[in-house]
Amino acid sequence: MKLNEIRDNPGARLKSKRLGRGIGSGKGKTSGKGVKGQKAREGVALNGFEGGQLPIYRRLPKRGFTNVNRKEYAALNLAALEAAFESGRLDAGQPINEAALLAAGLVRLGKVDGVSLLAKGAITRAVHIEVSRASAAAVAAVEQAGGTVKTLVQKPAAIPA
Repeated sequence: MKLNEIRDNPGARLKSKRLGRGIGSGKGKTSGKGVKGQKAREGVALNGFEGGQLPIYRRLPKRGFTNVNRKEYAALNLAALEAAFESGRLDAGQPINEAALLAAGLVRLGKVDGVSLLAKGAITRAVHIEVSRASAAAVAAVEQAGGTVKTLVQKPAAIPA
């Protein structure tokens, strides 16, 4: 076999449809696009257009709002923390802050505003943790194991009625 004898397997390449090559081809003149108009032109995507009928995104009711000041937190469960201690990625004797969690690969602080400690799983060691937020159950579980939890973000005070 020579280099100039190499061919694709039969049927491996589909021949492209030749548009605008005369009426005998079946795709001549307007190339299957009908006549004139916006949709016959190149580069047109009428997303959401329903032929003049009120589009579905305008017929459906709008509910709620998006809070632009909302804070997003990376979730950290107690089970993940315990697994990191067992695998040696974290040292229970050292204070654990968000930088240590990031270095251990437990959280990814890209587009989030901090770390939230959650109570899924159990913890058996006395550890000192400093995170942005922590659930009441997570704080109770850490304190029961002999550790402490310090939160950096304070809960807003309740507004009196």
